[in-house]
Amino acid sequence: MLQATLSSKFQLSIPKALRCDLNLQAGQQFTLIARGKIIELIPVRSITSAKGMLAPCEPQDSSEYRDRTERDV
Repeated sequence: MLQATLSSKFQLSIPKALRCDLNLQAGQQFTLIARGKIIELIPVRSITSAKGMLAPCEPQDSSEYRDRTERDV
């Protein structure tokens, strides 16, 4: 388990192993969410970095498209 110490300026340093695993960069922004006594750090990613994350979808693959075309027949 990796650990970090809160500095007197209330700063944390993310251990190098974690920075490398998550491909974090200096100056990167995070969203912070408090869940009870747990703090989640979520890296803010640009919309262009999300390109290709979802499989392509053709309209005829959707159930809505199939339902419409079956009614028209």
